Amino acid sequence: MDTGTTLPTLIAPVSAVRASVEGKPFDEKVQPATSASERGVTEDGHETLHGLVLPTEEEKSTLRRVAGKLPTTCYYLCAVEFAERASYFGCNQVYKNFIRAPLPPDGNGTGATAPGSEYTAGALGQGSVVATAMTEAFKFLAYALPIYFGWLADTKYGRFKMICWGVAVCGVAHVIMIISALPPVLLSGKAIGPFALSLWYEIDMLSIGAAQFKPNISPTIIDQCPHKVAHVITDKDGERVIMDPEESVNSIMLWFYLLINIGSCFGIATTYLAKLVGYWAAYLIPTILYLMLPPLLWYLNPRLIKQPPGGSDLGNVFRVLGDIFAHGGLKRIGRKGFWEAGKPSVRKAAGSKKVYQYDDQFVNDVRRTFQACGIFLFSPIWQINDGGLGAAANALTAGMDTNGLPNDLLDNLNAVSIVLVVPIMNHVIYPFLRRRGIKWGPISRMTFGFALGTVGSIGYSVLQYFVYKTSPCGWNATTCAEIVPEGAVSVSSVSYAWYAVPVVITAISEIFVMVTAYGIAYSRAPKNMKGLVASINLAMTAISAAIGLGTAPAIRDPYLIWAFAGPTIVGASLTVIFWFTFKHIDKEEFILNTDFSDMKRDSDRESDEERVAQPKAIDEKP
Repeated sequence: MDTGTTLPTLIAPVSAVRASVEGKPFDEKVQPATSASERGVTEDGHETLHGLVLPTEEEKSTLRRVAGKLPTTCYYLCAVEFAERASYFGCNQVYKNFIRAPLPPDGNGTGATAPGSEYTAGALGQGSVVATAMTEAFKFLAYALPIYFGWLADTKYGRFKMICWGVAVCGVAHVIMIISALPPVLLSGKAIGPFALSLWYEIDMLSIGAAQFKPNISPTIIDQCPHKVAHVITDKDGERVIMDPEESVNSIMLWFYLLINIGSCFGIATTYLAKLVGYWAAYLIPTILYLMLPPLLWYLNPRLIKQPPGGSDLGNVFRVLGDIFAHGGLKRIGRKGFWEAGKPSVRKAAGSKKVYQYDDQFVNDVRRTFQACGIFLFSPIWQINDGGLGAAANALTAGMDTNGLPNDLLDNLNAVSIVLVVPIMNHVIYPFLRRRGIKWGPISRMTFGFALGTVGSIGYSVLQYFVYKTSPCGWNATTCAEIVPEGAVSVSSVSYAWYAVPVVITAISEIFVMVTAYGIAYSRAPKNMKGLVASINLAMTAISAAIGLGTAPAIRDPYLIWAFAGPTIVGASLTVIFWFTFKHIDKEEFILNTDFSDMKRDSDRESDEERVAQPKAIDEKP
C-alpha cells in the first residue's frame, strides 16, 4: 500500500497522516511505542501518540495553533452539500409568495407579473397566515425528522447510505413541485391541492429526504479529518506550532457553510424566474441541478472513509442516567458531582457488582453531549431573529417600495453576505488571531453571533414601524394592494433597499453560530451518537419553525412590529445568559472522540479481511 499518497489506516504508520495531507513529517526522533497503546516518548521527553508529538501544558498556552490541511474528499462532500442546498433553497425561496399572493392580474397565468410591474409574483392567494403555516410546517418536519434518521444511521445503516437514500427521495419530491406549478394547474384555480399534496408528500418525501441527508453530511465530512489530536509540528518557516483539530474542523466547516450559501444564492435566479417567467421554471432549474448528486456520490463512494454503524450508544446513555438518578442524582441536577455518580469506578467502589458496558470516559462523553444539547437550546430564538418570525419578513417587504423588483429578492443577500465574509474569516481574521496567539473559543464565537443577530433583528422592527407610518393604508400595509383601486399607489415610500441592512447583519451572525455548532455537535458526542447529536442541533430549527407555526395567526397587520420586537428582546436576554452559563467551555481542550483506527475506506477493510485470512510479510510480493 502506498502510504505516501493515501490517507493512512491501521496497516500504515500513523505518522503518514501528516505526510499524506501536508507532505512533511515531523522531524523529532521518537522512541518506539508499545503496540498496545501506540504511545511513546521523544528524546526530549515529549509524549507521543501514534508517532505524533503531543504538546506539553506550557506549549498549549504558548505555541501558535494552526489548521491542518484536509483531504480532497472533504471538499467533494462540500460540493454534494452545495448541489443539495441549491436545489432545496432554490425552491424554498419562492414558496412563501407562491402560497401567500394571488396570481398577478397583469400576469400570464404562470404566477409571473408583467415586466416592471409593482405586483408580487404569486399563485395561490392564501394570505400570510396560511403561507406561514404551510412553510413553517414543512420546515418543522424537515428538521425534526433528522433525530430519527440520525439515530438510524448510527445504529443500523451508516451515514453514507442514509445520504444516498435521502438524495433519491428528494429527487422525486422535486418533480412533484414542478407539476404543482404548471400553468394549466394554476389557471384551474385548484393549484392549492397539488401544491399541498407535494408539501404533504414532502412529509413522506422532501421532508424525509432532507431529514436523511442533513444530519449525516457534516459528520461524514469531519470523519475524513486526519487530525485527531493536537500535536506539535515544525512549519515551513521553522516555527514550532500546534496542529489543532479544532482549527482544522472549524476551517472545513467554514468551507461547508460557504458551499451551502453559494447553493442558497440560486434563490436569486428562482426569484427572478418566478416573477418574469413563472413558477414552473423556478422549480425546474433547481431540479436540473439536483441531477448532479447521483454521479458525484457514485464517484465518492469508494474514496470515502465511512464510519460503519456500530449500534447506538443511546442505550448506555440511559443506563448512565438511570444509575445517577438511582443514587441521589435528582438532588444534584445542575451541581458539581452530578455525573460522578454514574461512573462505573464510583459505583464499583460503592459495592456494585454490576457488569458495565462502558467506562468512566464514556460518562464524561455523555456529560459533554448534554452540555452540547444545552448550547443548542439557545439557538431557536436566534434563528427567529435571523429572518423574522414565520412569514413576517415577507409581509414587511410586501408593503415596501420595491421599484419593480421581486419583494423576496433581497432575502438572497443572506447567502451572498455569507459567501463574501466566510473567505475573509477563514483566510484573514482567524489566521490573524492565531498568529497573535488569541484563541477565540467556541462559546465566545457563538455569543458574538447571538449578539450580532439581536442587533440585526432590531432593524426589522424599525422598518416595519416606518412602513406602517408611510403606507397609504396605514396599519394594513401588507394587503394594501387589495384595498386601494387598481393602479393606485399601494406601497410605502420606504425603499426596499433598507431591508438589506438587517438581512446582512443577521446573515453574518450565522458564520459564528452555525459553523461553531457543527463542530460542537461532532466533538462533544460519543463515537456512535454523532449522527443523533448532529440531528439534535438541526432540531433547533424545527423548534423555531414550531414557534413560527404556533404564532402564524399573529403574522398579519397590524401586529407585525411585535412579531419582530418580541423575539429581539428575548434574544438579547438569552445572549447574556448563554455567555455566563457556558463560558468555561472555552478553556476545555477540543476532542473529536474518533481515532486513527476509524480512518478506513471500504477497500482498506477488504484488505484487512484478506490479511486475516492469509497473513503476509510486509515486503512479500503478490
